[in-house]
Amino acid sequence: MKKNYVYIVKCNDGTYYTGWTTDLEERIRKHNRGVASAYTRARLPVKLIYYEESQSKSDALKREYAIKKMAKKDKERLIYG
Repeated sequence: MKKNYVYIVKCNDGTYYTGWTTDLEERIRKHNRGVASAYTRARLPVKLIYYEESQSKSDALKREYAIKKMAKKDKERLIYG
């Protein structure tokens, strides 16, 4: 069974991008090649700063949505504790 990940990367301009994937390492490589997201393509390089493993794709997508709705300060609290 494939693992499902929700992740946050920090962009070069200090903003955060949240996404979902089944292959975390490859997804980060794609972000840094500029082929994963138009948002991150304009803000390279990105650095993986947080991830969670989810039991299913559905759970991962729900969590991704919840994180994307968070204010920046709440995301930072999640990331840095």
